[in-house]
Amino acid sequence: MFNFIKKLFRRNKKMGNELERLINDFLMSRKKKQMEDSHKYYVGQHDVLNRHRDMINESGELEPLKNVKVAKLIDNQYSKLVDQKTNYLLSKTPTFQSDNDEYTESLKGIINDRFLKLLRMVGKDAYKYGIGWLYVYIGNDGKLKFKRFDGRNVIPVWKDEEHEELDYVVRLYTVKEFKDGGFQTSTKVEVYRETGVEYYNWNNSLMTDREPESYLRLEDNNGDIQGYNWLKLPVIPFRYDETEMPLLVRVKSLQDALNELISVMQDRVEEDPRNTILIVKNYDGTDWSEFRHNLRVHGVIPIRSDETGEGGVDSLKIEVNNENYKVLVDIFKKAIIENGRGFDAKTETLGANPNQLNIRSMYSDIDLDANSMEVEFKASFENLMWFVNNHLRNTGLGISEDEKLDIIFNRDILVNESQAIEDCQKSVGILSQETIIGQHPWSVNVEEEMKKIKEEKQEKMEDYGGFGEHNHNSPQPGGEA
Repeated sequence: MFNFIKKLFRRNKKMGNELERLINDFLMSRKKKQMEDSHKYYVGQHDVLNRHRDMINESGELEPLKNVKVAKLIDNQYSKLVDQKTNYLLSKTPTFQSDNDEYTESLKGIINDRFLKLLRMVGKDAYKYGIGWLYVYIGNDGKLKFKRFDGRNVIPVWKDEEHEELDYVVRLYTVKEFKDGGFQTSTKVEVYRETGVEYYNWNNSLMTDREPESYLRLEDNNGDIQGYNWLKLPVIPFRYDETEMPLLVRVKSLQDALNELISVMQDRVEEDPRNTILIVKNYDGTDWSEFRHNLRVHGVIPIRSDETGEGGVDSLKIEVNNENYKVLVDIFKKAIIENGRGFDAKTETLGANPNQLNIRSMYSDIDLDANSMEVEFKASFENLMWFVNNHLRNTGLGISEDEKLDIIFNRDILVNESQAIEDCQKSVGILSQETIIGQHPWSVNVEEEMKKIKEEKQEKMEDYGGFGEHNHNSPQPGGEA
């Protein structure tokens, strides 16, 4: 027995060392820095905020200037790009289709507006961090619920190189606790396995916080609390694409260059009175280091007397061509859009009357990118629906394990409404009414629209039936009144 306990203790210690190494490596990793940078850039904390202007000192080295203004301007095209791509794919309510009407109806209590809001947040995480996370759990009220995990604090451990199956997931988060008369911040660690959740405290090493728990705790017939676990890990990844890289990686250098450029432009504008450098005549010259210092700091070049021996002040005016800056700004903005695979909503190429072909061309890059993310999200939804279907069966709904649900992401795309409506009218008799309604530009909710059409038809049939009954009871030609 003693040897068994020793072996068990060593195994737990080894696991603790493994987790500690995993967490430390993650916190120091390039991936973690990229995710933190992505969050900072999204909220407007760019590298340009650390910008300073330099001069060459007496030793010939660069040193920061302290007596000049330094513009630190941010044109946050990256944040705009993330919101644009998220809203393009996830701002509209997806369409859920199934042959089982009872199954579709039961999903409304789970796949509701709150879930769709959460899905949009997870989608934004996928763009910002390369991968978003959704946790499935049973609430105290017995209902299936979902929680978003911040992608910056999740460490996935995969079973395979393709990252298709998770072994376990480590989550770090900070909490404020009231201790010794004040609030103190501490770091918690949760490890999600198929066998349940483990809880630790983190302070450069792991300390057990409390006993592991099962994902679900129920009271049996004897009044005892029993723990139950899912047959799958209830932490679901939603990836941007197979690389799992943040969107910022594609455009950071361009965003930095844009910020630097407009900041330099602002510096030039604010130094407009200094565009004229004074040349003071009949004043002894200085060595090169002092010359550079006077030129940069004071805007003055003292020189020796000229041939006349007379003093004076001349000016050396430096012209700044602002048009060159405008051209470069446009170049960088277009490059961010192209490399980030977005679209230019203010483009002038569509003209006054854009046709659908030109519109499709404008959306081509973001459409291709959305296709890739849609494939990843549909695969994640398959994993998600496994938990949903099992919960529905456990609550009494008789559905099969392989119940199919088709998910259609309705993209927020600019359309030529007149042309789209005409195309819908021409498709009557060729496509189903549900498909046509889904493509109509005025349609918001296909299911609700189908229900309204059915109700209108029913009302018309009832009106027609009432008229027919009245006509039947009325006198007929040649008959008795």
